[in-house]
Amino acid sequence: MSERKFIIPEYGPFAGMRVVCSGSLVAMPFAATMLADFGAEVIQIERPGVGDTLRMLAPFAEVNGKKVSTAWAQNARNKLAMALELNLKFDEVKEIFYGLIKEADIFMENMVWLEKLGIYDEELLKVNPKLVIVHVSGMGHKEFGGIPSVCNRASYDMIGQAFSGWLYLQGDADRDPAIAKPYTNDYVSAFATAFAALSGYIYAQKTGKGQVIDVAQFEAMAQYMCGTYTAYTMAGIVGERTGNFNPAFQPYNLFKSKDGFLVAVGAFGPGVYNRCIPAMGLDLEYFNYKDCSSGPAAVASEKGQELNAKVIEWCANHDAQEIESIMEAARVPCATVNTAKSAYENEHFRSRGDWVKYVDQTCGSEIEAFGIAPKMSETPGQIWRGAPSMGQDTDNILKTILGYDEAKIAELRGKKLI
Repeated sequence: MSERKFIIPEYGPFAGMRVVCSGSLVAMPFAATMLADFGAEVIQIERPGVGDTLRMLAPFAEVNGKKVSTAWAQNARNKLAMALELNLKFDEVKEIFYGLIKEADIFMENMVWLEKLGIYDEELLKVNPKLVIVHVSGMGHKEFGGIPSVCNRASYDMIGQAFSGWLYLQGDADRDPAIAKPYTNDYVSAFATAFAALSGYIYAQKTGKGQVIDVAQFEAMAQYMCGTYTAYTMAGIVGERTGNFNPAFQPYNLFKSKDGFLVAVGAFGPGVYNRCIPAMGLDLEYFNYKDCSSGPAAVASEKGQELNAKVIEWCANHDAQEIESIMEAARVPCATVNTAKSAYENEHFRSRGDWVKYVDQTCGSEIEAFGIAPKMSETPGQIWRGAPSMGQDTDNILKTILGYDEAKIAELRGKKLI
């Protein structure tokens, strides 16, 4: 591979890594954003005149007379935007795409039906034997197993939640399941995708050998199911919805404060429980762990239910900030349920530098968004620019990475391929 020229600044642990991606919305593109936040050069290919569907996802903000998706402004930062009609039946497009693949470390996509575009894994690996190819789909690719017709299904976040079994457990017992928001399965799948891509990248760096990776949304979500499946296989237990209340131990719920806020208070295990009960001014000898919180039978017992009523009463007689302070002093996990407004105003968020400002390229104005996580002492991530406008970097990519001249670029534009 030739010595590569990069367009973005050098920063973070992934400096020198190049990712080419194509697809839309949340799961795969956000995985690319995570890599970009920590220094990878990410080239996102979008269809000319169409673009990533995330650009059109509500809610919107009007800035400088332009209607901008707030999700796009948050999630698409640090990327290079290339407008390319990604169909390899066009020889010019094939030349561009293969040229980028040759200069890339990772190719990620969530378009699913690649054959109709003339994109085949074996051909990409011929172009670049060290390439890591990551496919992201709802049900997985048939090459890795599964019923072909099911693998071929379209999917969204809600579909992954439903098929995995996750959705069945969300919400109150006396109601239909509640879809976990916002786009929980998509973001879970994004983390799985980033992990998979980095795993493949490390292997390729060690061995010089690329590979194909299959990330299925339903499987990514299934990994977050704790003991749900083994409860069934080992004990015949089918998990059911329990709402916010935990039937196995307490206090562990959302409680209404005197000033009308919901506060999460959690005491799991005898150590935390034995600190929590006295902090609430309750008699630990009477409301002892064994009788009140040592399992479902204890929680459901008369004394267990009496404790639950006492905790509800105690919280109702204290302001949210009082509850937080008392629990903090007793080292009991606790937090008031934040809204976007209260989180933005919260001093802990602010003191950790979680709100950052950058210029969004779509509207050409400075915006404020959630910043970089996790924190790193030696190789911190950064935001070198905001979300790009459609095709903003096409010419620069063609010139810098592939060595195209103005005449060739103009010809491609005339054919509406870029």
